[in-house]
Amino acid sequence: MIDLLLPALIVVPIVAATMPIAFGLRYDDVGWPIAAVTILFVLAMAGAVVRTAFLDPPSSIGIVHELGGWQRPYGIELIADELSAAMVALIAIVSAATLVFSRVAGPRGNAFYAAYLLLVGGLMGMALTGDLFNLFVFLEIVGLTTYALVAADRSGASAYASIKYLIVGTVGASLYLVGVGYTFLATGTLNMLDLQASIAAVGYGDPLVQAGYAFIVVGFGLKIALFPLHVWQPDAYQRAPDAVTALISALVSTAAAYALLRVTYTVFTVEFLAENPVITNGILLVAGTSILLGSALAVMQSDLKRLFAYSSVAQFGMIVAAIALGNETALLGGIIHLLGHGLLKFGLFLAIGLLAYGYDVHRIHDLASLARRAPYVSGAFVVLGLALVGIPPSVGLLGKWYIVLGAVEVAGSGDPAGLAIAVVMLLSTLFTLAYVARIVERLYFAGLEVDSGGSSSPLATSGAPTSATDGGRASVERSPASQIREIPTGAFVVLVAVTLTAVVLGFAGFTAYDLFEPFLGRMF
Repeated sequence: MIDLLLPALIVVPIVAATMPIAFGLRYDDVGWPIAAVTILFVLAMAGAVVRTAFLDPPSSIGIVHELGGWQRPYGIELIADELSAAMVALIAIVSAATLVFSRVAGPRGNAFYAAYLLLVGGLMGMALTGDLFNLFVFLEIVGLTTYALVAADRSGASAYASIKYLIVGTVGASLYLVGVGYTFLATGTLNMLDLQASIAAVGYGDPLVQAGYAFIVVGFGLKIALFPLHVWQPDAYQRAPDAVTALISALVSTAAAYALLRVTYTVFTVEFLAENPVITNGILLVAGTSILLGSALAVMQSDLKRLFAYSSVAQFGMIVAAIALGNETALLGGIIHLLGHGLLKFGLFLAIGLLAYGYDVHRIHDLASLARRAPYVSGAFVVLGLALVGIPPSVGLLGKWYIVLGAVEVAGSGDPAGLAIAVVMLLSTLFTLAYVARIVERLYFAGLEVDSGGSSSPLATSGAPTSATDGGRASVERSPASQIREIPTGAFVVLVAVTLTAVVLGFAGFTAYDLFEPFLGRMF
Protein backbone atom coordinates (compact mmCIF):
# COMPACT_ATOMS: atom_id res chain seq x y z
CA MET A 1 0.00 0.00 0.00
CA ILE A 2 3.03 2.27 -0.33
CA ASP A 3 1.37 3.93 -3.33
CA LEU A 4 -1.18 5.56 -1.00
CA LEU A 5 1.62 7.72 0.36
CA LEU A 6 1.86 9.54 -2.97
CA PRO A 7 -1.53 11.32 -2.75
CA ALA A 8 -0.97 11.71 1.01
CA LEU A 9 2.23 13.71 0.36
CA ILE A 10 0.12 16.19 -1.61
CA VAL A 11 -3.16 16.15 0.31
CA VAL A 12 -1.81 16.31 3.87
CA PRO A 13 -0.02 19.68 3.56
CA ILE A 14 -2.79 21.18 1.41
CA VAL A 15 -5.51 20.19 3.91
CA ALA A 16 -3.30 21.28 6.81
CA ALA A 17 -2.93 24.68 5.13
CA THR A 18 -6.55 25.45 6.04
CA MET A 19 -5.94 24.84 9.76
CA PRO A 20 -3.83 27.90 10.66
CA ILE A 21 -6.56 30.12 9.22
CA ALA A 22 -9.43 28.15 10.79
CA PHE A 23 -7.88 27.81 14.26
CA GLY A 24 -6.46 31.32 13.98
CA LEU A 25 -9.98 32.67 14.36
CA ARG A 26 -9.81 31.55 17.99
CA TYR A 27 -6.12 31.10 18.82
CA ASP A 28 -3.10 33.27 18.09
CA ASP A 29 0.23 31.87 16.89
CA VAL A 30 -1.16 28.43 16.13
CA GLY A 31 0.40 28.31 12.65
CA TRP A 32 3.92 27.15 13.55
CA PRO A 33 2.88 24.11 15.63
CA ILE A 34 0.48 22.99 12.90
CA ALA A 35 3.14 23.43 10.24
CA ALA A 36 5.73 21.60 12.36
CA VAL A 37 3.51 18.58 12.99
CA THR A 38 2.52 18.45 9.31
CA ILE A 39 6.11 18.58 8.12
CA LEU A 40 7.08 15.77 10.48
CA PHE A 41 4.42 13.60 8.85
CA VAL A 42 5.63 14.71 5.40
CA LEU A 43 9.23 13.81 6.30
CA ALA A 44 8.19 10.36 7.47
CA MET A 45 6.13 9.69 4.34
CA ALA A 46 8.86 11.07 2.08
CA GLY A 47 11.42 8.78 3.73
CA ALA A 48 9.26 5.73 3.07
CA VAL A 49 8.66 6.72 -0.56
CA VAL A 50 12.34 7.41 -1.22
CA ARG A 51 13.42 4.12 0.32
CA THR A 52 10.92 2.13 -1.74
CA ALA A 53 11.59 3.99 -5.01
CA PHE A 54 15.33 3.43 -4.81
CA LEU A 55 15.62 0.06 -3.07
CA ASP A 56 12.46 -1.90 -3.73
CA PRO A 57 10.31 -0.34 -6.51
CA PRO A 58 7.05 -2.27 -7.04
CA SER A 59 7.18 -1.80 -10.83
CA SER A 60 9.67 -1.04 -13.58
CA ILE A 61 8.73 2.66 -13.47
CA GLY A 62 8.66 3.01 -9.68
CA ILE A 63 5.68 3.55 -7.39
CA VAL A 64 2.43 4.20 -9.27
CA HIS A 65 -0.90 5.33 -7.82
CA GLU A 66 -4.00 5.60 -10.00
CA LEU A 67 -6.39 8.14 -8.54
CA GLY A 68 -9.86 6.66 -8.14
CA GLY A 69 -8.65 3.40 -9.64
CA TRP A 70 -8.88 4.84 -13.17
CA GLN A 71 -6.11 3.54 -15.42
CA ARG A 72 -4.26 5.53 -18.03
CA PRO A 73 -4.95 7.20 -20.37
CA TYR A 74 -8.23 8.29 -18.77
CA GLY A 75 -7.15 8.33 -15.14
CA ILE A 76 -4.67 10.57 -13.36
CA GLU A 77 -1.48 8.90 -12.19
CA LEU A 78 0.98 9.81 -9.48
CA ILE A 79 4.42 8.30 -10.06
CA ALA A 80 7.48 8.15 -7.83
CA ASP A 81 10.51 6.94 -9.77
CA GLU A 82 14.14 7.65 -8.88
CA LEU A 83 14.03 11.25 -10.12
CA SER A 84 10.74 12.26 -8.52
CA ALA A 85 11.66 10.49 -5.27
CA ALA A 86 14.86 12.54 -5.08
CA MET A 87 12.80 15.71 -5.60
CA VAL A 88 10.39 14.63 -2.87
CA ALA A 89 13.33 14.20 -0.50
CA LEU A 90 14.72 17.65 -1.34
CA ILE A 91 11.31 19.32 -0.89
CA ALA A 92 10.68 17.63 2.46
CA ILE A 93 14.14 18.35 3.89
CA VAL A 94 14.35 21.99 2.76
CA SER A 95 10.78 22.70 3.90
CA ALA A 96 11.50 21.31 7.37
CA ALA A 97 14.78 23.23 7.61
CA THR A 98 13.07 26.47 6.58
CA LEU A 99 10.55 26.00 9.36
CA VAL A 100 13.39 25.95 11.91
CA PHE A 101 14.74 29.28 10.64
CA SER A 102 11.37 31.01 10.27
CA ARG A 103 10.57 30.20 13.91
CA VAL A 104 13.00 32.94 14.99
CA ALA A 105 13.58 35.08 11.91
CA GLY A 106 9.99 35.25 10.68
CA PRO A 107 7.81 35.93 8.90
CA ARG A 108 5.25 34.89 11.46
CA GLY A 109 1.51 34.71 11.47
CA ASN A 110 -1.07 32.11 10.66
CA ALA A 111 -1.45 33.35 7.08
CA PHE A 112 2.26 32.79 6.41
CA TYR A 113 2.17 29.19 7.63
CA ALA A 114 -0.98 28.49 5.63
CA ALA A 115 0.75 29.69 2.45
CA TYR A 116 3.89 27.76 3.39
CA LEU A 117 1.99 24.48 3.70
CA LEU A 118 0.09 25.12 0.49
CA LEU A 119 3.43 25.68 -1.27
CA VAL A 120 4.78 22.37 0.08
CA GLY A 121 1.71 20.53 -1.22
CA GLY A 122 1.99 22.18 -4.63
CA LEU A 123 5.68 21.30 -4.91
CA MET A 124 4.97 17.69 -3.98
CA GLY A 125 2.28 17.61 -6.67
CA MET A 126 4.72 18.90 -9.29
CA ALA A 127 7.21 16.21 -8.32
CA LEU A 128 4.75 13.31 -8.38
CA THR A 129 2.14 13.99 -11.05
CA GLY A 130 2.09 11.93 -14.23
CA ASP A 131 -0.35 14.20 -16.07
CA LEU A 132 0.45 17.36 -18.04
CA PHE A 133 -2.70 19.25 -17.06
CA ASN A 134 -2.33 18.34 -13.39
CA LEU A 135 1.21 19.65 -13.63
CA PHE A 136 -0.27 22.99 -14.69
CA VAL A 137 -2.63 22.96 -11.68
CA PHE A 138 0.22 22.36 -9.25
CA LEU A 139 2.38 24.89 -11.08
CA GLU A 140 -0.33 27.49 -10.41
CA ILE A 141 -0.62 26.50 -6.75
CA VAL A 142 3.13 26.93 -6.37
CA GLY A 143 3.06 30.24 -8.24
CA LEU A 144 0.18 31.80 -6.32
CA THR A 145 1.56 30.86 -2.93
CA THR A 146 5.06 32.06 -3.86
CA TYR A 147 3.70 35.46 -4.91
CA ALA A 148 2.04 35.77 -1.49
CA LEU A 149 5.14 34.61 0.39
CA VAL A 150 7.42 37.11 -1.39
CA ALA A 151 5.19 39.91 -0.10
CA ALA A 152 4.87 38.38 3.39
CA ASP A 153 6.57 41.28 5.19
CA ARG A 154 4.01 43.68 3.62
CA SER A 155 6.58 46.31 2.62
CA GLY A 156 6.19 48.35 -0.55
CA ALA A 157 9.37 46.91 -2.08
CA SER A 158 8.32 43.31 -1.51
CA ALA A 159 4.83 44.05 -2.85
CA TYR A 160 6.36 45.47 -6.04
CA ALA A 161 8.63 42.42 -6.40
CA SER A 162 5.64 40.14 -5.85
CA ILE A 163 3.51 41.90 -8.49
CA LYS A 164 6.39 41.74 -10.96
CA TYR A 165 6.79 38.03 -10.25
CA LEU A 166 3.02 37.52 -10.56
CA ILE A 167 2.87 39.11 -14.01
CA VAL A 168 5.86 37.18 -15.38
CA GLY A 169 4.81 33.95 -13.68
CA THR A 170 1.28 34.18 -15.05
CA VAL A 171 2.64 34.62 -18.57
CA GLY A 172 4.87 31.59 -18.06
CA ALA A 173 2.05 29.39 -16.81
CA SER A 174 -0.18 30.55 -19.68
CA LEU A 175 2.45 29.69 -22.27
CA TYR A 176 2.89 26.27 -20.70
CA LEU A 177 -0.87 25.69 -20.89
CA VAL A 178 -0.91 26.71 -24.56
CA GLY A 179 1.85 24.16 -25.19
CA VAL A 180 -0.16 21.48 -23.39
CA GLY A 181 -3.15 22.38 -25.57
CA TYR A 182 -1.18 21.95 -28.80
CA THR A 183 0.19 18.64 -27.55
CA PHE A 184 -3.30 17.44 -26.66
CA LEU A 185 -4.62 18.42 -30.09
CA ALA A 186 -1.86 16.37 -31.71
CA THR A 187 -2.25 13.27 -29.53
CA GLY A 188 -5.62 13.32 -27.73
CA THR A 189 -4.12 12.45 -24.33
CA LEU A 190 -2.53 14.19 -21.33
CA ASN A 191 -1.02 11.24 -19.47
CA MET A 192 2.76 11.51 -19.65
CA LEU A 193 3.51 7.86 -20.35
CA ASP A 194 0.69 7.60 -22.85
CA LEU A 195 1.93 10.78 -24.55
CA GLN A 196 5.34 9.20 -25.02
CA ALA A 197 3.89 6.55 -27.35
CA SER A 198 1.35 8.91 -28.93
CA ILE A 199 3.94 11.53 -29.91
CA ALA A 200 6.14 8.83 -31.45
CA ALA A 201 3.14 7.62 -33.47
CA VAL A 202 2.20 11.13 -34.63
CA GLY A 203 5.80 11.94 -35.54
CA TYR A 204 8.45 14.09 -33.89
CA GLY A 205 8.32 16.48 -36.84
CA ASP A 206 4.58 17.18 -36.52
CA PRO A 207 4.04 20.97 -36.34
CA LEU A 208 1.59 20.71 -33.45
CA VAL A 209 4.03 18.62 -31.44
CA GLN A 210 6.89 21.02 -32.19
CA ALA A 211 4.77 24.06 -31.30
CA GLY A 212 3.57 22.40 -28.11
CA TYR A 213 7.10 21.68 -26.93
CA ALA A 214 8.28 25.18 -27.86
CA PHE A 215 5.53 26.85 -25.80
CA ILE A 216 6.20 24.52 -22.88
CA VAL A 217 9.92 25.34 -22.92
CA VAL A 218 9.33 29.11 -23.02
CA GLY A 219 6.77 28.83 -20.22
CA PHE A 220 9.18 26.91 -18.03
CA GLY A 221 11.98 29.29 -19.05
CA LEU A 222 10.04 32.11 -17.39
CA LYS A 223 9.46 30.03 -14.28
CA ILE A 224 13.08 28.88 -14.11
CA ALA A 225 14.33 32.44 -14.75
CA LEU A 226 16.62 31.86 -17.71
CA PHE A 227 18.21 34.93 -19.29
CA PRO A 228 16.56 37.10 -20.63
CA LEU A 229 13.39 35.82 -18.91
CA HIS A 230 14.92 36.28 -15.45
CA VAL A 231 13.79 39.82 -14.67
CA TRP A 232 11.53 38.81 -11.76
CA GLN A 233 14.06 36.78 -9.83
CA PRO A 234 16.60 39.31 -8.42
CA ASP A 235 13.86 41.54 -6.99
CA ALA A 236 11.88 38.59 -5.61
CA TYR A 237 14.91 37.09 -3.88
CA GLN A 238 16.15 40.42 -2.53
CA ARG A 239 12.81 41.77 -1.25
CA ALA A 240 11.33 38.58 0.17
CA PRO A 241 11.84 37.83 3.88
CA ASP A 242 15.05 35.89 4.47
CA ALA A 243 13.33 32.58 5.32
CA VAL A 244 11.14 32.88 2.21
CA THR A 245 14.17 33.58 0.02
CA ALA A 246 15.92 30.47 1.33
CA LEU A 247 12.82 28.37 0.62
CA ILE A 248 11.96 29.61 -2.87
CA SER A 249 15.58 29.79 -4.07
CA ALA A 250 16.02 26.12 -3.21
CA LEU A 251 12.69 24.74 -4.44
CA VAL A 252 10.53 26.89 -6.72
CA SER A 253 12.76 27.31 -9.76
CA THR A 254 14.18 23.87 -9.01
CA ALA A 255 10.71 22.36 -9.33
CA ALA A 256 10.19 24.17 -12.64
CA ALA A 257 13.53 22.85 -13.96
CA TYR A 258 12.58 19.37 -12.77
CA ALA A 259 9.27 19.69 -14.65
CA LEU A 260 11.11 20.69 -17.83
CA LEU A 261 13.40 17.68 -17.47
CA ARG A 262 10.43 15.40 -16.81
CA VAL A 263 8.38 16.65 -19.76
CA THR A 264 11.36 16.61 -22.13
CA TYR A 265 12.47 13.04 -21.42
CA THR A 266 9.33 11.26 -20.22
CA VAL A 267 6.87 12.86 -22.66
CA PHE A 268 8.80 14.04 -25.75
CA THR A 269 11.86 11.76 -25.29
CA VAL A 270 15.46 12.08 -26.41
CA GLU A 271 14.43 11.04 -29.94
CA PHE A 272 12.43 14.27 -30.24
CA LEU A 273 15.55 16.28 -29.36
CA ALA A 274 17.57 14.39 -31.97
CA GLU A 275 14.91 14.92 -34.66
CA ASN A 276 14.57 18.67 -33.98
CA PRO A 277 18.07 20.20 -33.93
CA VAL A 278 16.73 23.73 -34.48
CA ILE A 279 14.75 23.55 -31.23
CA THR A 280 17.62 21.89 -29.40
CA ASN A 281 20.19 24.43 -30.58
CA GLY A 282 17.84 27.28 -29.68
CA ILE A 283 17.55 25.96 -26.11
CA LEU A 284 21.32 25.52 -25.90
CA LEU A 285 21.84 29.09 -27.13
CA VAL A 286 19.53 30.49 -24.43
CA ALA A 287 21.09 28.23 -21.79
CA GLY A 288 24.62 29.22 -22.75
CA THR A 289 23.71 32.91 -22.69
CA SER A 290 22.11 32.44 -19.29
CA ILE A 291 25.22 30.68 -17.96
CA LEU A 292 27.57 33.41 -19.12
CA LEU A 293 25.56 36.58 -18.52
CA GLY A 294 24.03 35.36 -15.26
CA SER A 295 27.53 34.86 -13.87
CA ALA A 296 28.75 38.20 -15.23
CA LEU A 297 25.79 40.05 -13.71
CA ALA A 298 26.39 38.32 -10.38
CA VAL A 299 29.95 39.68 -10.26
CA MET A 300 28.57 43.23 -10.56
CA GLN A 301 26.25 43.01 -7.56
CA SER A 302 26.90 44.43 -4.11
CA ASP A 303 23.74 43.13 -2.41
CA LEU A 304 24.27 39.54 -1.25
CA LYS A 305 20.79 38.29 -2.09
CA ARG A 306 20.82 39.84 -5.57
CA LEU A 307 24.29 38.39 -6.20
CA PHE A 308 23.13 34.84 -5.56
CA ALA A 309 19.89 35.47 -7.44
CA TYR A 310 21.90 36.19 -10.59
CA SER A 311 24.07 33.21 -9.72
CA SER A 312 20.91 31.07 -9.93
CA VAL A 313 20.28 32.38 -13.44
CA ALA A 314 23.65 30.94 -14.46
CA GLN A 315 23.34 27.67 -12.55
CA PHE A 316 19.89 26.90 -13.98
CA GLY A 317 21.33 27.65 -17.41
CA MET A 318 23.71 24.74 -16.83
CA ILE A 319 20.85 22.45 -15.87
CA VAL A 320 18.81 23.40 -18.93
CA ALA A 321 21.87 22.89 -21.14
CA ALA A 322 22.27 19.40 -19.67
CA ILE A 323 18.65 18.66 -20.56
CA ALA A 324 19.00 19.93 -24.14
CA LEU A 325 22.27 18.15 -24.90
CA GLY A 326 20.45 14.82 -25.15
CA ASN A 327 23.40 12.96 -23.64
CA GLU A 328 23.17 10.43 -20.81
CA THR A 329 26.25 11.68 -18.98
CA ALA A 330 25.15 15.30 -19.24
CA LEU A 331 21.67 14.43 -18.02
CA LEU A 332 23.12 12.67 -14.98
CA GLY A 333 25.09 15.84 -14.29
CA GLY A 334 21.95 17.91 -14.74
CA ILE A 335 20.06 15.78 -12.20
CA ILE A 336 22.89 15.98 -9.67
CA HIS A 337 23.25 19.74 -10.18
CA LEU A 338 19.49 20.24 -9.96
CA LEU A 339 19.42 18.64 -6.52
CA GLY A 340 22.82 19.89 -5.39
CA HIS A 341 22.16 23.47 -6.43
CA GLY A 342 18.89 23.44 -4.50
CA LEU A 343 20.77 22.33 -1.39
CA LEU A 344 23.60 24.84 -1.91
CA LYS A 345 21.31 27.80 -2.50
CA PHE A 346 19.27 26.96 0.56
CA GLY A 347 22.45 26.88 2.62
CA LEU A 348 23.82 30.10 1.13
CA PHE A 349 20.60 32.06 1.67
CA LEU A 350 20.26 30.57 5.15
CA ALA A 351 23.78 31.84 5.96
CA ILE A 352 22.90 35.26 4.54
CA GLY A 353 19.72 35.26 6.61
CA LEU A 354 21.61 34.35 9.80
CA LEU A 355 24.17 37.10 9.22
CA ALA A 356 21.38 39.58 8.56
CA TYR A 357 19.52 38.43 11.68
CA GLY A 358 22.55 38.52 13.95
CA TYR A 359 24.61 41.38 12.51
CA ASP A 360 22.30 43.33 10.16
CA VAL A 361 24.50 42.40 7.20
CA HIS A 362 23.01 42.73 3.73
CA ARG A 363 25.76 43.84 1.35
CA ILE A 364 29.24 42.59 0.54
CA HIS A 365 30.62 45.80 2.03
CA ASP A 366 29.04 44.92 5.39
CA LEU A 367 31.05 41.69 5.63
CA ALA A 368 34.30 43.46 6.53
CA SER A 369 36.18 41.04 8.82
CA LEU A 370 32.91 39.64 10.10
CA ALA A 371 34.59 36.25 10.36
CA ARG A 372 36.19 37.48 13.59
CA ARG A 373 32.77 37.90 15.20
CA ALA A 374 30.88 35.09 13.47
CA PRO A 375 33.59 32.55 12.61
CA TYR A 376 31.37 29.48 12.29
CA VAL A 377 28.58 31.01 10.22
CA SER A 378 31.19 32.74 8.05
CA GLY A 379 33.08 29.48 7.62
CA ALA A 380 29.95 27.61 6.54
CA PHE A 381 29.10 30.47 4.16
CA VAL A 382 32.52 30.26 2.53
CA VAL A 383 32.46 26.45 2.24
CA LEU A 384 29.06 26.60 0.52
CA GLY A 385 30.32 29.35 -1.79
CA LEU A 386 33.36 27.29 -2.75
CA ALA A 387 31.07 24.30 -3.35
CA LEU A 388 29.06 26.49 -5.74
CA VAL A 389 32.30 27.28 -7.58
CA GLY A 390 33.00 23.55 -7.84
CA ILE A 391 35.97 23.23 -5.51
CA PRO A 392 36.38 19.53 -4.61
CA PRO A 393 35.04 17.70 -2.75
CA SER A 394 31.57 19.14 -3.19
CA VAL A 395 28.27 18.37 -4.83
CA GLY A 396 28.79 21.49 -6.98
CA LEU A 397 31.82 19.92 -8.64
CA LEU A 398 30.07 16.59 -9.16
CA GLY A 399 27.15 18.01 -11.15
CA LYS A 400 29.28 20.35 -13.26
CA TRP A 401 31.82 17.61 -13.97
CA TYR A 402 29.24 15.29 -15.48
CA ILE A 403 27.62 18.10 -17.49
CA VAL A 404 30.96 19.17 -18.97
CA LEU A 405 31.93 15.55 -19.62
CA GLY A 406 28.63 15.01 -21.43
CA ALA A 407 29.12 18.21 -23.41
CA VAL A 408 32.56 17.03 -24.50
CA GLU A 409 31.05 13.69 -25.56
CA VAL A 410 28.49 15.58 -27.66
CA ALA A 411 31.30 17.66 -29.19
CA GLY A 412 33.22 14.47 -29.94
CA SER A 413 30.25 13.17 -31.90
CA GLY A 414 30.52 16.16 -34.25
CA ASP A 415 28.17 18.69 -32.64
CA PRO A 416 30.02 21.97 -31.86
CA ALA A 417 27.25 23.04 -29.47
CA GLY A 418 28.69 20.65 -26.90
CA LEU A 419 32.09 22.36 -27.00
CA ALA A 420 30.42 25.78 -26.70
CA ILE A 421 28.56 24.69 -23.56
CA ALA A 422 31.77 23.30 -22.04
CA VAL A 423 33.59 26.60 -22.70
CA VAL A 424 30.87 28.85 -21.26
CA MET A 425 30.66 26.62 -18.17
CA LEU A 426 34.39 27.08 -17.64
CA LEU A 427 34.04 30.86 -18.01
CA SER A 428 31.07 30.84 -15.65
CA THR A 429 33.13 28.96 -13.06
CA LEU A 430 35.79 31.69 -13.25
CA PHE A 431 33.12 34.36 -12.69
CA THR A 432 31.72 32.36 -9.77
CA LEU A 433 35.19 32.12 -8.27
CA ALA A 434 35.53 35.89 -8.64
CA TYR A 435 32.43 36.79 -6.65
CA VAL A 436 33.00 34.12 -4.02
CA ALA A 437 36.58 35.38 -3.65
CA ARG A 438 35.19 38.89 -3.01
CA ILE A 439 33.11 37.48 -0.17
CA VAL A 440 36.09 35.58 1.27
CA GLU A 441 38.26 38.69 1.07
CA ARG A 442 35.71 40.84 2.89
CA LEU A 443 35.03 38.24 5.57
CA TYR A 444 38.65 37.44 6.42
CA PHE A 445 40.97 40.16 5.16
CA ALA A 446 39.10 43.49 5.19
CA GLY A 447 39.09 45.64 8.30
CA LEU A 448 42.79 45.15 9.01
CA GLU A 449 45.50 47.78 8.95
CA VAL A 450 48.87 46.71 7.59
CA ASP A 451 52.08 48.47 8.58
CA SER A 452 55.16 48.82 6.43
CA GLY A 453 56.73 45.79 8.13
CA GLY A 454 53.93 43.55 6.94
CA SER A 455 52.27 42.91 10.33
CA SER A 456 48.56 43.42 10.78
CA SER A 457 46.20 44.32 13.59
CA PRO A 458 42.46 44.81 13.91
CA LEU A 459 41.02 48.24 13.36
CA ALA A 460 39.62 50.03 16.35
CA THR A 461 36.17 48.83 17.21
CA SER A 462 34.83 52.34 16.82
CA GLY A 463 34.89 51.53 13.11
CA ALA A 464 35.38 55.06 11.79
CA PRO A 465 35.68 54.74 8.01
CA THR A 466 39.19 55.30 6.69
CA SER A 467 40.54 55.11 3.20
CA ALA A 468 43.86 56.91 3.31
CA THR A 469 47.42 55.65 3.17
CA ASP A 470 49.42 57.41 5.85
CA GLY A 471 53.04 56.79 6.79
CA GLY A 472 53.18 53.37 5.16
CA ARG A 473 49.93 52.23 6.85
CA ALA A 474 47.00 51.35 4.60
CA SER A 475 43.58 50.61 6.07
CA VAL A 476 40.21 49.55 4.74
CA GLU A 477 36.82 51.03 5.25
CA ARG A 478 35.31 49.65 8.43
CA SER A 479 35.54 47.33 11.40
CA PRO A 480 33.39 44.23 11.86
CA ALA A 481 29.66 44.70 12.19
CA SER A 482 28.32 44.70 15.75
CA GLN A 483 26.16 41.82 16.89
CA ILE A 484 22.55 42.83 17.46
CA ARG A 485 21.07 39.38 18.21
CA GLU A 486 22.25 35.92 19.14
CA ILE A 487 22.46 33.49 16.24
CA PRO A 488 19.64 30.96 16.79
CA THR A 489 21.05 27.55 17.67
CA GLY A 490 18.54 25.50 15.69
CA ALA A 491 19.08 27.40 12.46
CA PHE A 492 22.86 27.28 12.97
CA VAL A 493 22.73 23.48 13.37
CA VAL A 494 20.74 23.29 10.13
CA LEU A 495 23.38 25.40 8.36
CA VAL A 496 26.19 23.15 9.58
CA ALA A 497 24.26 20.04 8.49
CA VAL A 498 23.64 21.48 5.01
CA THR A 499 27.32 22.43 4.67
CA LEU A 500 28.56 18.98 5.68
CA THR A 501 26.05 17.33 3.35
CA ALA A 502 27.23 19.47 0.42
CA VAL A 503 30.81 18.33 1.06
CA VAL A 504 30.02 14.65 1.70
CA LEU A 505 27.93 14.42 -1.47
CA GLY A 506 31.04 15.38 -3.39
CA PHE A 507 32.28 11.83 -2.82
CA ALA A 508 29.11 10.28 -4.26
CA GLY A 509 30.04 10.16 -7.96
CA PHE A 510 29.67 6.44 -8.65
CA THR A 511 26.88 6.11 -6.10
CA ALA A 512 24.90 8.81 -7.91
CA TYR A 513 25.21 6.94 -11.18
CA ASP A 514 24.07 3.70 -9.55
CA LEU A 515 21.07 5.42 -7.96
CA PHE A 516 19.85 7.07 -11.16
CA GLU A 517 20.95 4.40 -13.64
CA PRO A 518 17.45 2.82 -13.85
CA PHE A 519 15.92 6.19 -14.71
CA LEU A 520 18.64 6.99 -17.23
CA GLY A 521 18.25 3.54 -18.77
CA ARG A 522 14.56 4.16 -19.38
CA MET A 523 15.24 7.57 -20.90
CA PHE A 524 18.03 6.41 -23.22
